Amino acid sequence: MPKKIRRPEPKPYHHGDLRRALIETALQLVTQDQDWTFSLREVARRAGVSHRAPYNHFPEKQDLLGAVAVVGFEKLRDGLLRATAGNAAPEALVEAIGRTYVRLGLENPALYRLMFGPALAEAGPGDRPTSAKLAGRQAREVLDDVIARGARSGVFAVSPDDPKDQILAAHVFWSALHGLTMLAIDDLMAPGVTVDEMIERLLRTEIKGLRQA
Repeated sequence: MPKKIRRPEPKPYHHGDLRRALIETALQLVTQDQDWTFSLREVARRAGVSHRAPYNHFPEKQDLLGAVAVVGFEKLRDGLLRATAGNAAPEALVEAIGRTYVRLGLENPALYRLMFGPALAEAGPGDRPTSAKLAGRQAREVLDDVIARGARSGVFAVSPDDPKDQILAAHVFWSALHGLTMLAIDDLMAPGVTVDEMIERLLRTEIKGLRQA
């Protein structure tokens, strides 16, 4: 018989930031189980608090999942910032962003799905928590800034005076990264093609497009 996987016993919660502790516990569950079908009661048990405690900060489970998604976007933003630190060449920055974005998505597929998928939308695709929208925008702004710098320097054929043109260029690239990440997560890559090969081809294609846009 297959061995039963034992979850770590909950650590008693004594003091400090309960809200943060609940978010971190939920994030651990998403990461370990690659799923978010757990209950608020399970989060409370794992955090070592009463089953009613989560409701003081998260009236609904959806609220807690939104907070977990915010943490995911913050991790993405911080990862992109680290990848681009100390480099001023726009093309090198775009390459760093592309490789880092896909890698971070594949490190925690369930978290990535939660961040970008429909789970947080209650009434429809546009009905997502404001905090998650803001955190997602802040992550995308790392790429927006790189594209704007490339436009101003003349490296990219993107208007330095037209913010909309810059946003379009950045979001086309972001869309390509998102699509590749989802194909890899869903194991829908073409036979014999690796994720690394796809990343390299995508970067060559996108950078060429930025030069010739």
